[in-house]
Amino acid sequence: MPSEAAVSSADPLLLRSDADGLARLTLNRPRQYNALSAGLMGELQTALEAIAEDATVSAVIIEGSGRGFCAGHDLKELRGRSGDRDFYQAIFKQCSRLMTTITALPQPVIAKVHGIATAAGCQLVATCDLAVADDAAHFGTPGVNIGLFCSTPMVALSRAVPRKQAMEMLLTGDMIGAAEAVGLGLINRAVPAAELEDATLALAHKVASKSPLTLKIGKEAFYRQIEYGLVEAYAYAAQVMTTNMLARDAEEGIDAFLEKRKPEWQGR
Repeated sequence: MPSEAAVSSADPLLLRSDADGLARLTLNRPRQYNALSAGLMGELQTALEAIAEDATVSAVIIEGSGRGFCAGHDLKELRGRSGDRDFYQAIFKQCSRLMTTITALPQPVIAKVHGIATAAGCQLVATCDLAVADDAAHFGTPGVNIGLFCSTPMVALSRAVPRKQAMEMLLTGDMIGAAEAVGLGLINRAVPAAELEDATLALAHKVASKSPLTLKIGKEAFYRQIEYGLVEAYAYAAQVMTTNMLARDAEEGIDAFLEKRKPEWQGR
């Protein structure tokens, strides 16, 4: 990842690199701990919308440059528009749109976390489908400490971790370590910093090796059914399974399993 000293104000706010079916998006405001300015959120939104239409991308990794993953909203930007209600509404609406875009993206999104992930940065981690962190990373929703409750981060956090633990994070503003974040289900695993790159890529490549159509069907179904009651969820899931079963990739996958060979996905 680029060092803080290597990034100037003229550098792009977001970096994208693609290889082996993976799109890597790097938040590139290291001096501000990759705070989500309006500009950075706009570029991330544009990149994700392009990826959604890109059949060559099977999975996405979001990471941060410099010393941390993401410190949340840019407080200097927010204070620079003091009293401007329309601006604040636009910023938080923009952030909410960004998070829902990640959830609706056909491809799985993996957060690769180092350093800190706080406030909207913690929200970003909670929103991603999967997350891998170095074991020294810390997570928190500290807005309450500065008189600004993390209300929008709360939406993603409360859907990722148990209710009591989410409330403790929100009401105290305390940070939690990577091991506790694993225990709460906020992230999938924590590894030594030296292993973060390899561990993230291993997970991303494993996911990307599956049928892209099946991943799309399954991701959409997961987020829809989780908001339903039990009976509704089973009825919906049965319909999804039926549709999935009729897909060519399902036929290919079952045939490959029975014939003890590697499947050749066609994405249909």
